[in-house]
Amino acid sequence: ERDRWIAAQVAPTLREKGLLFVGLDVIGDWLTEINVTSPTCVRELDGIYKLDIAGDFMDMLAKKLSH
Repeated sequence: ERDRWIAAQVAPTLREKGLLFVGLDVIGDWLTEINVTSPTCVRELDGIYKLDIAGDFMDMLAKKLSH
């Protein structure tokens, strides 16, 4: 719940800066780092939850760029 709250707090500023895909490092209850050049864990999350995060992101980006 706290991680989602942290993400909601920083999301508007990241979007304003054009950052659509970042990694947030949270230790305990604190945001410690925002990774904008190499967000990680995509492969791990894809495997655990049967997702395609990179594919979904690319689809969203292509749609956004085509408008």
